[in-house]
Amino acid sequence: MMKDIVINGVALKVNEVRIAEGRPTIIFLHDSLGCIALWRDFPEKLGEATNCNVLVYDRQGYGWSQPFRGNDRSNDYMELEADVLNSLIEQCGITKAILFGHSDGGTIALIAAAKYPERIMGIITEGAHIFVEDITLQGIRDAVLSYHTTNLKDRLEKYHGGKTDSVFRAWADTWLKKEYRSWNIEHFLPKINCPVLAIQGEGDEYGSMAQVDGIVNQVAGKARKLMIRDVGHTPHREARDVVMQESIGFVRFILVYC
Repeated sequence: MMKDIVINGVALKVNEVRIAEGRPTIIFLHDSLGCIALWRDFPEKLGEATNCNVLVYDRQGYGWSQPFRGNDRSNDYMELEADVLNSLIEQCGITKAILFGHSDGGTIALIAAAKYPERIMGIITEGAHIFVEDITLQGIRDAVLSYHTTNLKDRLEKYHGGKTDSVFRAWADTWLKKEYRSWNIEHFLPKINCPVLAIQGEGDEYGSMAQVDGIVNQVAGKARKLMIRDVGHTPHREARDVVMQESIGFVRFILVYC
């Protein structure tokens, strides 16, 4: 069911799929250029396979949610979005959540689990960042070039409409500004006690293995990494079957042992 939920005066578009009463809800957090629609049917298929409810939402500024306010994004925007996620969980009455976050969404999931552990049973991340690397910045510079020289903007406009420029600038300008080079969330990781599955493509154009190793080595809960060959920054699309089966197994582990 698609609906709007207002948090801090901002309407967020939420798609909630109720599969079974009393079961956990898998919450999907999209990347820096993503939205509900770009997940396609992956969330619902994972929910059906694990008999879990599903919630997918457009973060502020993306897809069908309300636009960003102002032009500048604060350096701690992902921590602020973790706070929004917690408010969303509360408003939806979710008591048992499993977070599935891609890129920025994975980072937000990690921060949320550190700050609000009482409702979060486990986390799956894909291409999450815990610090800034040169490969990340080069990948973003390449994306900026593509935005101005290819049909990338046109493709994104199908999902973000008139907000497309602000979506792209919020991502690229924030990460490329000089003062963001020291951004780091490693201090949150030891506070994460729930199980974590950290997924990354070996060909990820926005991060090295140091990201996923940093996650699994520093969280307090049981953690496992999954590196996938011949895959870039979007494993759930580039290696859908592998990610689906690994995610099903991880969710079932949580439901049995946690």
